[in-house]
Amino acid sequence: MADVLRSLNLLETLKESIEKNNITDIRDAMEDMLISRINIAIIGDRNAEKATFINSLRGLSQEDESAARTPSSAAPEDLAVFPNPKHPDFRLWDLPSISSNASFEAEDYVERFKVMRYNSILITFTEKPSVNSVAVWREVRSLQKETVYFILLSSMKDTEKTLEAKKKTSLEVLKTEGVPLPKVFLVQPSALEKLDFLKFLEVMRGDLPEIRSHALLLALPTISNSLVTQKKDAFKALVWAAASLSGGVSAIPVPLVASMVDATVAIRILNKAQISLCLDDDSLQRLARQRGLDPARLKALRTCALSVEVSKSEVKRRLAEAEKDTSTATTRLVDLAMPRHARSVSRSFTVMLQALNTAIDDMGSDAEKVVAMVTGEGQ
Repeated sequence: MADVLRSLNLLETLKESIEKNNITDIRDAMEDMLISRINIAIIGDRNAEKATFINSLRGLSQEDESAARTPSSAAPEDLAVFPNPKHPDFRLWDLPSISSNASFEAEDYVERFKVMRYNSILITFTEKPSVNSVAVWREVRSLQKETVYFILLSSMKDTEKTLEAKKKTSLEVLKTEGVPLPKVFLVQPSALEKLDFLKFLEVMRGDLPEIRSHALLLALPTISNSLVTQKKDAFKALVWAAASLSGGVSAIPVPLVASMVDATVAIRILNKAQISLCLDDDSLQRLARQRGLDPARLKALRTCALSVEVSKSEVKRRLAEAEKDTSTATTRLVDLAMPRHARSVSRSFTVMLQALNTAIDDMGSDAEKVVAMVTGEGQ
């Protein structure tokens, strides 16, 4: 329900911009979501668990060319940046380990590595948080930054029993250090769909500004059906924004301008959807390698043409089909969704809305089939 409300809130924000004729705000929101501009700092010892976590957040395995390595290629006192190969403006920053020395100054660490510039800060560990890592958390929070979290990374040797013990010990450390309402999220680096990662993601997205929250969602690998649903809802809000702009363009009496703009914008959105839902060939190849599956089996699950390739001809075909088949029900939806003064240009809005929403649903169905096979639910 929280995710549905979040998407509705985004839609309301976009509608408010239309009401105020703030077209620039809508374009900026669309661009931020399409680019997925977000920076996350990951603090902690540079070990195999941290490297795997960084790779999994980017949909990569250890064998991929741009994967984080163990040992790290970065000098111990240097930070390293890992852009997402499919969403280059989504960057993970590997910050150096926090010293265990009694002379450690959290304020100096935060200043030296510009910790406050990141959208979120993840403090990782494999046993329990150190006193100095708690000091960094406290320093960040004192500077009015809410998006800082403790992440307990599981290792290959851990069992359910040892993980529970570690989490309990970690919470006790945080309580002893005076952390109010302490939270520790347990994450399996090689399989993010397990343990606490999805719960952590929900908390982090709730703490981030609205557009950043959606930008993060669209850049993460699709590891569960709940994420497929959330991504579909986010794309439908994006479609609404694009359709609103399309409606405005169609009011300009220049032949074919609206249809050309519609197709161009639609291709951008659907390209982002294909990559975000991990349906493109490269993403499926990497996913198959990561999970030890035959990539041909994953590719065969795609029944929507747009899941395989977002071609201009297929997008134009869908727009033309929607223009013929625009239903009365969708027209009524336009009357509810659009501000009164904009209803005169609602036809282009309706066509874009119907064509792209149907495409997003079709691609989402393919993504759910891939998730089912990858997680073992489809076997």
